[in-house]
Amino acid sequence: MRPEWKGVYPALTTKFAHDDQLDIPAFLNNIEFQIESGVHGCVIGGSLGEASTLTQNEKVELLKAAVDHTNDRISVIMNIAEQSTADAVSAAQNAQDNGADGLMMLPPMRYPSDSRETVEFYKAVASSCDLPIMTYNNPHDYKIEITIPMFEELLKCETIEANKESTRDVTNVTRLRNAFGNDIKILCGVDTLALEELALGADGWVAGLVDAFPRETVVIYELVLQDRLKEARDIYRWFMPLLELDIHPKLVQYIKLAEVATGIGTEHVRPPRLPLIGEERARVQKIIDDALAIRPEMPSL
Repeated sequence: MRPEWKGVYPALTTKFAHDDQLDIPAFLNNIEFQIESGVHGCVIGGSLGEASTLTQNEKVELLKAAVDHTNDRISVIMNIAEQSTADAVSAAQNAQDNGADGLMMLPPMRYPSDSRETVEFYKAVASSCDLPIMTYNNPHDYKIEITIPMFEELLKCETIEANKESTRDVTNVTRLRNAFGNDIKILCGVDTLALEELALGADGWVAGLVDAFPRETVVIYELVLQDRLKEARDIYRWFMPLLELDIHPKLVQYIKLAEVATGIGTEHVRPPRLPLIGEERARVQKIIDDALAIRPEMPSL
C-alpha cells in the first residue's frame, strides 16, 4: 500500500528471543495490535528497532514477515541508516525488491556531512529506486540538519515526499508549510511534541510509545483531526510521563518494558543494550504502573 504519509506510523521495536535471534511471532503479534488500533503504517528497522545491531539479512526477514502479515492493510516503511552512499543505495534496492511500500531515510551515519554532501546522499538513493521517501531530520541525535534550502533541492526528486520532523523545534512545522505548502508531508518524530505539531498542521506522527499504547496514540491523532483539542489535550497530559520515555538514550529498553506491561511485547534487547536493573528499572516501571492505574477510557471517534 503506497504511503499517504498521514496518520500514525509506529516506529516498531524489533523482538528478540532468549537466544538473541529474531522473534518473528512476537513481532507480528505487536503489528496486529497496531493495525487493530487503527494505525496507518509502520516503520521497520529504525533507531527504536535497534537498527545498528541488525544485519541486512535480518532487516529483510523482518520486512518480508511484515509485508506478508499486513497484506496491504497498512503501509510498511523500511528505514535506511547507512554510512556509505553505496550501502544506502543497496539497502534501498533490497527494500524495494522485498516489498517495502516506502523508505524512511537518515542522513549519512557517523560522518557529519555538509549540506551539499547530505543532499547528494539523498539524491543517490532517490534515483536508485522507485519507492517514496520520508527524510528523517534529527540534528539533535544525528548532528545533521536538513534546512529549507536543502529541502528545496530534495523536493526536486519526485520520490522524496515527506519529512520526519525531529528537530525538536515545533516552529519548523510552520516554516516547512510556509516554504512548501502541501508539497511535503510532515510527520512529528518526537513523542513529547506530537500534539503541538499536529495542532500546527503536521500530517502525522512517527511514534514510539505507540508500540505499547497504540489506541491512545491513534485517538489523539484522530481527535486533533476533528478539532476536539480539549479531549486530545486531556489524554496527552495523562500520556506525557510515558511519552518522555521516548527521549532518553535507553528508549528501547524503556518502551519494551512498557510493551510487556500492556501485554504486546517482550523485553529482550540485543547487546550492547542490556535489560534494565535496579533503581532505574524500578523508576521506569513505576512510571508505567502509575499511568496504567489511571489509564483513561478512550472517547468515541
